[in-house]
Amino acid sequence: MTDGALAAAPARRALATALPALGVALIWAFLALFLVYPLLRVFYDAFSDEAGRLTLANFTAFAGDAFYRRSLWNSLVLGAGTVAATSVLGFAIALLLVRYDFPGRGLFGYLTLIPIISPPLVGVLGFTFIMGKAGTVNILLEDWFGLAKPINFVYGVHGVLLVETLHLFPMITLNVVDALSKIDPSLEEAAESVGARGWRKLRTITLPLTTPGYVAGALLVFIWTFSDFATPLVLGVHDLLASQAYLNIVQFVDRRLFRMGLVISALMVALAVVFLVAARRYVAIKDYSSLSYSRVARRRLGPLGATAAVTFLSAVMAFSFIPYLGVALASVGKGWSMTPFPVRYTWLFFERVIVETPKYIVNSLLYSVLAVVICIVVGVPIAWILARTRLPGRDTLDGLNTLILAVPGTAIGIAYIRAFHVELPWLGVPLTSLWIILPIVLAVRRLPYTVRGSYASLLLVHRSMEEAAASVGATGVRSFRDVTLPLIWRGVLVGSLFSFMTSLQEASAVLFLSLGGWETIPVGIFAFYIAGSANEAAALGVILIAVATVSVLAINRIAGTRMGGMFG
Repeated sequence: MTDGALAAAPARRALATALPALGVALIWAFLALFLVYPLLRVFYDAFSDEAGRLTLANFTAFAGDAFYRRSLWNSLVLGAGTVAATSVLGFAIALLLVRYDFPGRGLFGYLTLIPIISPPLVGVLGFTFIMGKAGTVNILLEDWFGLAKPINFVYGVHGVLLVETLHLFPMITLNVVDALSKIDPSLEEAAESVGARGWRKLRTITLPLTTPGYVAGALLVFIWTFSDFATPLVLGVHDLLASQAYLNIVQFVDRRLFRMGLVISALMVALAVVFLVAARRYVAIKDYSSLSYSRVARRRLGPLGATAAVTFLSAVMAFSFIPYLGVALASVGKGWSMTPFPVRYTWLFFERVIVETPKYIVNSLLYSVLAVVICIVVGVPIAWILARTRLPGRDTLDGLNTLILAVPGTAIGIAYIRAFHVELPWLGVPLTSLWIILPIVLAVRRLPYTVRGSYASLLLVHRSMEEAAASVGATGVRSFRDVTLPLIWRGVLVGSLFSFMTSLQEASAVLFLSLGGWETIPVGIFAFYIAGSANEAAALGVILIAVATVSVLAINRIAGTRMGGMFG
């Protein structure tokens, strides 16, 4: 080796050490700037007065207002009710798909994923077209049975519960399917050997062992319902925390109401964190060391059982597909007023949203792709730190990544308004005046999916492969690039696709940050519907469903039933 090579070796080693350290520092800086700081700013605003002095007066005013207390209670009850309803459906469907064999099981496995591909906002539009007071069902009841007064199927809290349940039950199903696949069959066989069969075996052995996956899914269902304001507003429900946060923030007249919107946002974040910590503590105190992926033999159902299973799943899918039927008909139908179905059909509404106002589609695709790039750049290194290192602050990094799942989109949208509505010294304009804030907030919101997908794949790659690369002189970065990344690309791709699909659906955060010309598809749907242009809203909904369907099919093809790991 020459003298020059010997002299360059220490420099290369120093660079190989410095680059990972710089990468870790940049990841921490990203999370501190775009997650921790906005949330702290919301809490500071909530605990301060107009002069910036710390005070509890804002929370005292909240507690003293009967309407806000009712809104808090209604939000908690709605969240709990949605968790209960989705749990019943999710558990039943997961058990049927994993443990039993019957005609159409594979098809139902695919169909179960469909309800999750569109945001509740699209679902609620579809329900109003089919089951609204002037919708298809009420018109048919009036024509066939002389119904004098339309039945209120959807307007009110019960309608919000229905829409959220039919949209979110796959979150429970996917997590429970993932958990059921990890249960050692010998445990259930041992229970049967001592006489525990049927419901007793299910209650004492099977269900308790699904707790990690179930709790993860239930927490997401609760937070999603807790933070959704668009669905309740469309169905005329205003006395919920998320609805009040939105209404108080978007009005620009009463400073007291604006401050109360900040208080509600801080309260939503605090409650979400409490629920997250409680859920993790509950899971942590139990022993799940027996969980590891196992091949579970499915039992063939007899004619009666198979008929019951197919009937149940068909009914659930039929109700779940009502929104898609309504949105599809509204997107091409004209003259749909006091008639069960549109009088005639046209492609005019698709022409309006694709040709005349393409910004919704272009913006959604652009922002979501950029968000995925950020998720990969930040999320894959986070997964590697969590799976491969013992760096100081590793547990805090894991906690922040999990915290993102618990932070309501409504709250983080408001937090970004407060944190970044100040002029940047080198540009002279606030970050909220630049469109790049939308990909950033989407990336922060969807980062955990990329981290989870990458982390799960890293756990399957044995360290000895990386150690072998290091033994022949490969640096950490080169070893990751040449050895690890080719082995985990499926997990990275699945997480990225899920981040992309859910970024397309994001409404809660981006509604607060979208300025003229920046609107995404969910923002366009909301704006069109509020303006009375329901057909254009439906056309955008169909486009969103189509793009999301392709994403889900790709995810399912790559990940199969392991999709539950994205959530847990």
